[in-house]
Amino acid sequence: MTPSLRFAVASWVITAVALGLVLHLHLLAALLAGLLVYELVHMIAPRLPRVPGGLAPKMAAVSLVAAVIVLALVAAMFGVIAFVRSDAGSLPNLLQKMSEILENARGKVPPWALEYMPSDAETLKDAVSLWLKEHAVELRTVGGEVGHTLVHIVIGMVIGAMVSLREALPAGDGGPLGREMTERARRVGDAFRRIVFAQVRISAINTGLTALYLVALLPLFGVHLPYAKTLIAVTFFAGLLPVVGNLISNTVILIVSLSISLEVAIASLVFLVVVHKLEYFLNARIVGARIHAAAWELLLAMLVMEAAFGIAGLVAAPVYYAYLKDELTARGLI
Repeated sequence: MTPSLRFAVASWVITAVALGLVLHLHLLAALLAGLLVYELVHMIAPRLPRVPGGLAPKMAAVSLVAAVIVLALVAAMFGVIAFVRSDAGSLPNLLQKMSEILENARGKVPPWALEYMPSDAETLKDAVSLWLKEHAVELRTVGGEVGHTLVHIVIGMVIGAMVSLREALPAGDGGPLGREMTERARRVGDAFRRIVFAQVRISAINTGLTALYLVALLPLFGVHLPYAKTLIAVTFFAGLLPVVGNLISNTVILIVSLSISLEVAIASLVFLVVVHKLEYFLNARIVGARIHAAAWELLLAMLVMEAAFGIAGLVAAPVYYAYLKDELTARGLI
């Protein structure tokens, strides 16, 4: 084994251990927040006008961009929290409404479909409670745990901003292991950018189409779905999860549509099937093309990571898989 290959292998092992520890120590939120800030600064700073005067003004410009991005992301995060807690975006109210809808809809659906529906609101509540107990570790996001996660996110943003300042510094040669670790970090960041930014585009397109359906198309026929704003928000944030997120938002919209009539629910189902097929096309065109992966590959990676690490693994799977495939492709192994 040549010295250069030894350093490369050592960097792969260190990176694999670090990425595993991120999930084991529940630091995924900090990692993703840091990568988001770093990639945004990396994209925006080079587009700034040249700052005369040498290194110090350039550092100041990049620092200003990093600070603005961090503040904007923190403001957006607290804005989302405020929306969810408001009456317009209350998720507890939406869940209660869905429970009532399922109870009332039992008389509107065909007999063969009754066995797939909860018998009443209490049955739905028991099923949700059981699911929450089974996933208690992953869903511990209440009280102090919420504050803990928010602190991780903010710290991750600050670290990402500080690391991004290296863009304004002269690049040094460093040691052989340092150069290999820098290359691994660059590939992880590149995988994050390709997956996350592409998925944001896909989610935005799906959300736009869903918003047109909920607030424009249905009202033309005199149909006004309750909690339309909440449904649009759920569609966007759930859509950040490849493939699976679209199924989550579709289920919520379909259940709420039952509160109007079975005909509206069928119309929503037809619309959502069309959007779901569009998402497969978008995934293949936007995400798949960027990492040269089919939809089944991402689903398999998400299934394995969810089984190993729970919800955090499900979220991290596309990024980790994109990084792994990038490394293997660079070595000509696949």
